[in-house]
Amino acid sequence: MNLYMKHPILLALAFVTVGLFCQAETVKDREGAVRQDRATMENDARWIYNDFQRGFAEAKRTGKPLMVVLRCVPCLSCAGIDAEVLKRAEQDLAKLLDQFVCVRVINANALDLARFQFDYDLSFSAMFFNGDGTVYGRYGSWRHQREGQNTTITGYQRALEGALALHRLYPANQLALAGKQGGPIPFKTPVEIPLLASKYKSDLDWEGKVVPSCVHCHQIGDAIRASYRDQKQPIPEAWIYPLPAPETIGLTLVGEEAATVESVAAGSIASTTGLEPADEILSLGGQPVISVADVNWALHRAPDSGALSVVVKRGGEKKTLRLMLPDNWRAQSDISRRVGTWSMRGMALGGLVLEDLNDAQRSERGINKDRLALFVKHAGEYGKHAAAKKAGFQKDDVLVEIGGRSDRITEAELIGQILKQHQAGEQVKTVLLRGTERVELQLPIQ
Repeated sequence: MNLYMKHPILLALAFVTVGLFCQAETVKDREGAVRQDRATMENDARWIYNDFQRGFAEAKRTGKPLMVVLRCVPCLSCAGIDAEVLKRAEQDLAKLLDQFVCVRVINANALDLARFQFDYDLSFSAMFFNGDGTVYGRYGSWRHQREGQNTTITGYQRALEGALALHRLYPANQLALAGKQGGPIPFKTPVEIPLLASKYKSDLDWEGKVVPSCVHCHQIGDAIRASYRDQKQPIPEAWIYPLPAPETIGLTLVGEEAATVESVAAGSIASTTGLEPADEILSLGGQPVISVADVNWALHRAPDSGALSVVVKRGGEKKTLRLMLPDNWRAQSDISRRVGTWSMRGMALGGLVLEDLNDAQRSERGINKDRLALFVKHAGEYGKHAAAKKAGFQKDDVLVEIGGRSDRITEAELIGQILKQHQAGEQVKTVLLRGTERVELQLPIQ
């Protein structure tokens, strides 16, 4: 009997890996990928397929903690880590996973948004719960997404172990877990958000075309931001800069550990805290940390400014440090590669993709290091993303003044500023360099 017949779960692994990473017909067969995932996984002995409510009921019945893996099957990003999780479920992770009720969710249509709050821009995430709905932690980060094909998923194993440790202490540790729970959110499920309500239903259309009936996780953020714009309200910073990566405050964490400091950037927010390489972060903002995603979540729930406690293990001893967050610290997030940023570029930049020129490039153009110099890498050509191009903006332009502001800022900072200060229909005076010529244009806000 060959390996795939002996372990059907590996057949799904093979299909996804070959279908998504080979230049074959299946690269375009999104429908086939989803249907194959269902055919292979829905009767698997370990995984409850696409039914988190059944998962909560089973967790209550058995007393086990619940793990819900959220996976966008057709997406290329994180296919590697998804495959590795499935493969390792048959190998050395089996004893750990046996202690969980395991659920695999492939669409966001009916998610309970009060419970399922995570990084919606990722295509692979996991959440760990008590059967009563209490969140133990999260797993999944941009580093995992970038390195998913080559991951050893040791960090995933650490998260599983951490969730089990918290479960053993529950409910005595319930107060410490309070910060891990979801915050206020204006909609119960994604299909109640106006932008999605007219297009999607709670259930997938397995009898017709499945993929077009599926709400992708990133659409949640897109739709919520659009709802604020439709009501002519400023978009909250937490939706512009969601789940800030540790690098936002100057921390790089070891990818294959729970939350161990790899390096601290000189002059960063973290550098003033006293954090050092090899420090193991045990808690942040009072929340026990079991993964990099938990650090992101703690930063997500952190104040707009002020102190955040950090407990670390250093050389076998615990130390408590204070992280001081300055005003506007969230705007230091690198959101350039987030899928949700694409829709924000349409709203705030008329479809422009901007990049801050480095010092050498500035010198070539005679621009001071402390002045605005945002290079137009791309000008959209379709729909709302063509608005800037129609207004006269071109690829290779360099924005040197916008809305009267000419100090050095990043694309992320500019997007946040515009979305907080301007509404659809307004125009913002912009000065740019086109070669050696200064050109004045009006940037349309959508």
